[in-house]
Amino acid sequence: MAESAVESVVPQKRRVVFVVGSGRSGTSTVAGALQALGMHVPQPEVVADETNPKGFGEPQWVVDLHTELLGRCNVQVSDSRPTAWYDAGKLAHLERLRTRLSTWLEEQFVEAGDAPELVVKDPRLAWFVGLWRSAALRCDAVPSYVTMLRPPAEVVGSKQRYYTAKAGEVQRTAAWINMMLHTERATRGSARAFVRYADLLDDWTVPVFGFGQRFDLAAVTTAQANDIRKVHSFIDPSLRRVQLTWDDLEVPKRLVELADATWEQLDLLATPDGDVPAVHDELDKIRAAYAETYEEAEAIAQSTAVASYREGVASAPAAAGPAAPGTSGAERVPHAVRAMVPAGARRGLRKALGRERPEQAQPGQG
Repeated sequence: MAESAVESVVPQKRRVVFVVGSGRSGTSTVAGALQALGMHVPQPEVVADETNPKGFGEPQWVVDLHTELLGRCNVQVSDSRPTAWYDAGKLAHLERLRTRLSTWLEEQFVEAGDAPELVVKDPRLAWFVGLWRSAALRCDAVPSYVTMLRPPAEVVGSKQRYYTAKAGEVQRTAAWINMMLHTERATRGSARAFVRYADLLDDWTVPVFGFGQRFDLAAVTTAQANDIRKVHSFIDPSLRRVQLTWDDLEVPKRLVELADATWEQLDLLATPDGDVPAVHDELDKIRAAYAETYEEAEAIAQSTAVASYREGVASAPAAAGPAAPGTSGAERVPHAVRAMVPAGARRGLRKALGRERPEQAQPGQG
């Protein structure tokens, strides 16, 4: 009797589930399901809209932070550049930023009270997995990751329907490949689960109780009938409103092949005992192949990048005012325009545009 009394007052272990991966894959659905079971989503949340009428399950603070950080490292939410991961990863070494995240996370655990289990979800989070892992460990919390899987053609079609039209089908497909391959790599070796969106809609109890037990989530393992009914009421299969195939999209064959290969291996990770080295090796090969394909595309499109760069040079003086004496043509170009140029072409452009008036070159400048 005394032993059970002691056990009843043992503090519950802090845990945080990070929902990562591509948007429009069911990330809001799984975050909402965990919230309905009793896990804490930091408040306030992003307000529901027509694209997600049941809510996003996203803390507004986290979305604002990620938006700020992506701007600082010049990375898009859905960035197809393999090098973008290195640009975003550099921020993980900033101590001030690490402290900022861990301070906020600590406040959320305090807010959660006697049930210190958090759900932190935002499609941008995948760019900063290292930062959040560090923050969790500093708060003496156990981090785990849930990655939602939805066929890439459906993801691209859903984004085309509900998001801004700035990006096209090709870019969104490339971004999906880039996002999913690097999300898998960033979470490898950690407590993680890959969940098919279709499985979540068909019978959510199977995947959610599966990873809930593996992650030792009290909100899941001790769920009562009322909690389960809340999730049944929350999950609406009719919200899977976009079900497209590659026949409905105009995407180059090579990109379709890479997307399908990525999907095939990720799908294996969602099977029992599927998270194994053989699958990891195949994903590494696909990631290398995608990087090679992207480099080839950059080289082919170099003329377009150069034209955009020169257009930026021409428009920069009018927008920014007179340039300082000695400022080169390349330095007068806005950073956003410079970033459009492939890294391999940038040095040549700086060399060419920086010498627009070679007769004024100083000794030693070549």
